[in-house]
Amino acid sequence: MATTLSVSSLNEQIKTLLETSFEFVSVEGELSRVTKHGSGHIYFTLKDNDSAIKCVMFKGNAARLKFSLEEGAHIILHGALSLYKPRGEYQINAFSAEPYGAGALAVAFEQLKLRLEAKGYFDPTHKKSFPKFPQTIVLVTSATGAALQDMQRVASHRWPLVKLVVLDVLVQGQSAAPQIADALRTADTLGADAVVVGRGGGSIEDLWPFNEEIVADAIFAMNTPTMSAVGHEIDWVISDYVADMRAPTPSAAMQMLLPDQNELTQSIDEIRTSAYGMISQRLERKREQLISMQEAFKRHGVEHRLQVQQEAIKELRERLNRQMMQRLEQSRRELSPLMEQLNQSIESIVRQKRFMITQLTEGYSANHPKNKNKSGFAQIARDGKVIDLDALSVGDRFEAMNERRVVRSEVVEVTSM
Repeated sequence: MATTLSVSSLNEQIKTLLETSFEFVSVEGELSRVTKHGSGHIYFTLKDNDSAIKCVMFKGNAARLKFSLEEGAHIILHGALSLYKPRGEYQINAFSAEPYGAGALAVAFEQLKLRLEAKGYFDPTHKKSFPKFPQTIVLVTSATGAALQDMQRVASHRWPLVKLVVLDVLVQGQSAAPQIADALRTADTLGADAVVVGRGGGSIEDLWPFNEEIVADAIFAMNTPTMSAVGHEIDWVISDYVADMRAPTPSAAMQMLLPDQNELTQSIDEIRTSAYGMISQRLERKREQLISMQEAFKRHGVEHRLQVQQEAIKELRERLNRQMMQRLEQSRRELSPLMEQLNQSIESIVRQKRFMITQLTEGYSANHPKNKNKSGFAQIARDGKVIDLDALSVGDRFEAMNERRVVRSEVVEVTSM
């Protein structure tokens, strides 16, 4: 007679059989009823068109997943069959998983990219602008990496005035992402003009810390303009999308952030030449305007009016002089015969006067007392004037004189003869 087993004994035998027969299986299917427990375990069902099997991925294995198990995803699951004795249900104890037809990192990248885009991390309105002439730049990178040397070399050639502050971090490995996030938060407190986070080239696994959500969160929270410079030009990471600007390489980051001193010097020379030309042209225009204004001022100003009046006065004076000269010339012509008549008249009058003087002189000489030899005759004068004897009246005083003597007398009596 067959041995009778308890349910627990049967389930135990089945569990042993299953777990020894199916120690490792790889199963392809579609995810369904995905439940992420607060303990960190993930419970889900893997199914195809005809069947389904329950699965569990415990916390330790779930933490190592590079992508998120999402409803409807087509995956390949690696694990072992086991039996859950309390319910007599078998399931797959999943060790790892990978997307069907695509790498796990690629799917994880797309999943995080979509999630962050939905949160607005890539919105251009959140992008900050960089200063044209940064004075201080913080570099969040490995202090021993070639990327740092490249950035320092480019900076020294392009803009030696910039100050570079290096925050040394791991740039690959599991510990890299938390260090990068912490360094970014520190960099944001230093008052720098810009922050560059990045590293040189490598595999997708090497660059993966820059695809971590913790780094994306730190970049999005930055108040300082931040540039992502990871890998080579063909490499795109999540930090490139979140940062305010992406540089294809670390060296390119310095070229994009810093002005070229040689180009700037050339630009300054061109600006100076252009400015000199513009100033010269403007000065020439202003000089022409000034000349025009001066000429207009001369035409309409007081000085010009004075000059016009002076010229008019000068012309009037010259005209007056000409007229006076003409009048004088005419008067000379008219005066010439008058002068001749006058001279003739003067000569005639002079002759007449001379003749009269001669007669008077002769009469005077004839009547002068000293020329009279008759005794008893004297010349009578009053107040120094010779008068006739008939002009005297009683009481008048007079002088009687001859050539030798003057006698002052008074009329006592007048007797007519």
